[in-house]
Amino acid sequence: MQLIDQHTKAIMEGCKERARAAGLVFLDETLEYVVTNRDMLELSPKVMIPTLYDYWVHDVQVLREKGKYELYPSNPYETVINTRPAISFYNDNNPDWLNVMIFYHVLAHIDFFQNNLYFSRTREYDFTGRALADKRAIASLRSEHGRWVDYVIEFSRGLDNLVGHFNDLSCMLNPACGSLPTRINYYFDIFLQSIKKVRISEYVAEINRYNDVTSRHDEATFFSDVENRFPEFNALFKKHRDEGRKRPQDLLEFVLEHSERLNKEENRWMKTVLEIVRQTSLYFQPQIRTKIMNEGWASYWHEELFLQDDRITGHEVDFARINAAVTSMPRVGLNPYALGMRLFNFIEEAADRGCYDLQYDQLSDQSQRARFDQESGRGRDYIFDVRENYCDFLFINSFITQDFVTHFQLFEAGKRLDEQRMVWQWYVKSRKAADYKRMVMDSLYHPPHIDVDIGRCRHGSLYLVHKFEGKPLVREFIENTLLGLEYLWGAQVRLETSEVKPRQKSAAGPGSAPTSQPEEMQEIEWRRVVYTMRDRRLSRTFI
Repeated sequence: MQLIDQHTKAIMEGCKERARAAGLVFLDETLEYVVTNRDMLELSPKVMIPTLYDYWVHDVQVLREKGKYELYPSNPYETVINTRPAISFYNDNNPDWLNVMIFYHVLAHIDFFQNNLYFSRTREYDFTGRALADKRAIASLRSEHGRWVDYVIEFSRGLDNLVGHFNDLSCMLNPACGSLPTRINYYFDIFLQSIKKVRISEYVAEINRYNDVTSRHDEATFFSDVENRFPEFNALFKKHRDEGRKRPQDLLEFVLEHSERLNKEENRWMKTVLEIVRQTSLYFQPQIRTKIMNEGWASYWHEELFLQDDRITGHEVDFARINAAVTSMPRVGLNPYALGMRLFNFIEEAADRGCYDLQYDQLSDQSQRARFDQESGRGRDYIFDVRENYCDFLFINSFITQDFVTHFQLFEAGKRLDEQRMVWQWYVKSRKAADYKRMVMDSLYHPPHIDVDIGRCRHGSLYLVHKFEGKPLVREFIENTLLGLEYLWGAQVRLETSEVKPRQKSAAGPGSAPTSQPEEMQEIEWRRVVYTMRDRRLSRTFI
């Protein structure tokens, strides 16, 4: 591995000038290295951070990628890391014209890292330096505690998908997060909504009353009336403030703060390992949650800027071949590069026409909607706003419309068995935007929502509640995860979740009428169950 030469660096600096002229925003300092194809394989499985702590799963991933490479040799083009400064790696055999294309792609990634809202926390520090310090800390702990360090990493990694990324982001963007609420905030945000659960009309009327009273008197006059209507208000407000210290944002942080085992003097080193795993997971959460947007944004800009660059003369066909391989839309499956790029193109064109204005939404005639064009010229500004404020979920949910699906002839594919030929057949299952959107949504990263129920954490036990969202937990993972959590917590752990209720087999005789629906079409019934891990033994009870 070595830095790119001065000739190639000059090409990169030229790309930076053109990218900034087009509107991309990024810091001046970047580092570029050239590596071999095999070196690139080791970078990607290790989450693209060369200094990340050593862990056996990383080695397995590297070996797996090397095995794939032996069977199907490929030419990975680049890897870019969201660090300070941004670091990118390139193949050592790229020609200059290909580097131009790849540099534009990388600069768009850097623009996304440094301007998207969900990456705000990652801009506070250089993760490469922190990862190196973490790696040295774990190496030092291994020399003292041996294989127990790897056990703690293993147990922590079983929970690191539950980190509170959005809670952490919210506290960063809102300086008042975690501070004690004022009386007015508690009244409108918690008391009326969560305790009294008033209707929206009553809530709005109360806001209007507050504005009216405080325009003529002070806030105390308003709350004297509140106390007359709700005598319990002051007591509840005081109790809330007493409990208003900063609460843990996720399960790992709760275990870090409250585990009796971890807080014993001889086990405090385990907290260092848990904190490293948690902070590493938090760092990569925005990348997991913006995969389609990030790759789509980079693909949009490498095509936009490369085609305007005079350095591609004579290589148009080469570019077309490589670009098609990267951004072609598969008929079956999902290519984040292709879907993201087409969405950004479609959004820009629609915003130029004014299709996100109220006037367009009020049109019901399809031909009028097709001819609608206000020539607003706001398309480019609109996609920059999307780049700044959206994640994959919002991006997909907001902009995959029937117009988009129809325009690009997209569909949800289904698979069925041809029993005559004994082969699988793919077919067009649906061309509706709702079905295509659901298919894409199902491919997004969505870890389970699991909270600690403090009220049921009795006698030192830990009680977890899975907020059921229509998808059950993977049962084969539950035992090992709870086993590791029991070790970290130091006492019994209980997990409440939902599972499919087994269907009752019909006891009807041979002459009875068949059921009205086939078994696979019957509605699924769910029931709540509680898994208990105690003394390394798992049991299950029904609620």
